[in-house]
Amino acid sequence: MSGTAKAGTASLWRSVRVVAWSFLGIRKGSESQEDMARVNPFHIIGVGIAAAALFVVGLVILVNWVVAK
Repeated sequence: MSGTAKAGTASLWRSVRVVAWSFLGIRKGSESQEDMARVNPFHIIGVGIAAAALFVVGLVILVNWVVAK
């Protein structure tokens, strides 16, 4: 039972890494293909939406901080 939970956590962490590399835009093609074979597409979608939301919220906070000064 703990092996399944550990595999799910590892897959989610791998999804976070894949999305982070995608945001940066730098990744070797072979490593990208290997990651895509191992991750759950639903994790990628969820992590991607969460990362985009955090990015937008961060930009809004930064703009409000700059405009307030």
